[in-house]
Amino acid sequence: MLEYALTGLIGLIVGGGIVWFLQHFFYKKDITSAKEEANRILTEAKEEAKQIKKDASNQAKELLYQMRSDFERETKEKRRDLKRLENRLLQKEEQIDRKLANLEKKEEILSARERELISREKAIEERKKDYELLIKQERETLEKVAQMSTEQAKEVLLKQVEEEARHEAAKMIKQIEEQAKEEANKKAQRILALAVNRYAGEFVAERTVSVVSLPNEEMKGRIIGREGRNIRAIEAATGVDVIIDDTPEVVIVSGFNPIRREIARMALERLVADGRIHPARIEEVVDKVTEELEEAIQEAGEQACFDVGVHGIHPELIKLLGKLKYRTSYAQNVLQHSVEVAFLCGIMASELGVDPKLAKRAGLLHDIGKAVDHEVEGPHALIGADLAKKYGEPEEVVHAIAAHHEDVEPETILAILVSAADTLSGARPGARKETFESYIKRLQNLEEIAQSFKGVSKAYAIQAGRELRIIVESDLVGDEDIAFLAHEVAKRIEKEMTYPGQIKVSVIREKRAVAYAK
Repeated sequence: MLEYALTGLIGLIVGGGIVWFLQHFFYKKDITSAKEEANRILTEAKEEAKQIKKDASNQAKELLYQMRSDFERETKEKRRDLKRLENRLLQKEEQIDRKLANLEKKEEILSARERELISREKAIEERKKDYELLIKQERETLEKVAQMSTEQAKEVLLKQVEEEARHEAAKMIKQIEEQAKEEANKKAQRILALAVNRYAGEFVAERTVSVVSLPNEEMKGRIIGREGRNIRAIEAATGVDVIIDDTPEVVIVSGFNPIRREIARMALERLVADGRIHPARIEEVVDKVTEELEEAIQEAGEQACFDVGVHGIHPELIKLLGKLKYRTSYAQNVLQHSVEVAFLCGIMASELGVDPKLAKRAGLLHDIGKAVDHEVEGPHALIGADLAKKYGEPEEVVHAIAAHHEDVEPETILAILVSAADTLSGARPGARKETFESYIKRLQNLEEIAQSFKGVSKAYAIQAGRELRIIVESDLVGDEDIAFLAHEVAKRIEKEMTYPGQIKVSVIREKRAVAYAK
C-alpha cells in the first residue's frame, strides 16, 4: 500500500516537472520572437521618419523659395509706387514753391497798399475833425437864429418829410398801379385765357373709395370670421382699419395711407365676390392685389408722362407720379391736377418765350412730394424738391418745385409760372372742395386783418372770399391814403394767409352830411 502511494507521488512530481519545463521553454521562445518583431518595426519606423523628414525639408525649401519670390515681386511694385508718389510730391512741392513766391509778392504789394491806406486814413481823420468843428459852429449859429434845439428841429423835419413821403408814396403807388394794370392786365388775361381755353381740362371726379358694398348682411359675419380672426388677418395684411357698423350692406375701410386703403378695398371686393374668406386666402388675395396695384401705379405714371410729352424721368419718380393717382387734395385728384398744371405751364411758357418742355416737366413734378409727405416730415414742396434733386432733375426744375408754395423765394420765371399754373388749376370753378369750417375761418381772418388797420370802420369779405371790401372813416383817412391802405392790406393778406386764386381789396371812402328838418 505504501509502495503504491510513493509510486503515485513520484509520478505526480515527475509530471509536474515536465509541465513546468515545457511552459518555461515556450515562454522564452515567445519573448525572443517578440523582441525580433519589435526591432524590425523600430527599424522600419526610423526609415519612414527619415523619409518624411526629407520630404518636409524639400517642401519647406520650395515654400521658402516661393515666398521669397513673392516678397521680391511685391517689393519691386511698392518701390515703383513709392517712386511715382515721390515724383508727384516733388511736382507738388515745386508748385507750392511757385505759389509761395507769388503770395510773397502779393503780400508785399498789400503791405504797400496798407501803408498807403493808413496814411490816407490819418489824413481823413484830420479832415473829419475839422469838418466836425465847422459843423458844430454852424449848428450853434443856426440854433441861435432859429431859437430851436437840434432835436426839436429834427423832429419837425422828420414829421414834414414823413407826411410828404406818405403823400408822394400814395400818389406813386396809385400811378404805378394804374400803369401796371393798363399794361399787365391785358397781357396776363390774354395769356391765362389762352392757357385755359387751350387746355380743356375735364372735371376730376375720381376719388379714393373707402366704402365697400356687400351683397347681404350675412357677409359681415363672414368678414369678421370666428372670434374675429378674418378681420384681424385683413387688418394685419393691409395695415388699415376695417370698420363694420350698423350701416346696412356696407364695410368702411379707414387708413391714413391711400395706397394701403386702395389695396384693402380691392382685396375686400375680391374676397366678397369669391366667397372664400379665411386667413390664408386673405393673405393670398392681398399679395396678388398689391402686385397688380404696383403695376397699375407704374402704368399711371408712364401714361401721365406720355400724355404731357415729358421723357427721361427717373423710374422712381415715375412710380411716385403713379401713386398720386390715389391721392386727393380738396377732392381734386393730385395726378390729374399735376397733368393739368404741366399743360398750363407749357402753354404759358410758349407765350412768354420760355422752354415749354422744361416748364411741362416742372409742372408735372411740382406736387411729387405729396406721394411721400405722409412718411417724411416737412412741406411737400421741399420734400418734392429733395426727391427731384436726388433723381437728377435739372436745377431749374428743383427750384420751381421748392418755390411753388413760396417755401423758398422764387428766383426764376419758371418758378413763377409753376406757382401761377398751380393756383389756376386749383382755383378754377369745380376743381376743389373746401370744408365749411375752413371757409368761414378764412372769411373771418380776412375781415380781422382789415379791421386791424387804423381808420377802418367796417370790413366785409364778399364774393365767397374773392373780394375784401373796406369802408374807412373819412376824417382819419384821406383820398391820397386809400391806395396806400389797400396796398398794405393786400401785402398783409399775402404774408399771413393761404388761399386759392387772388383776393381783390377795395377801399371805400365817402363824406356824408346829415341834417334833420323839424
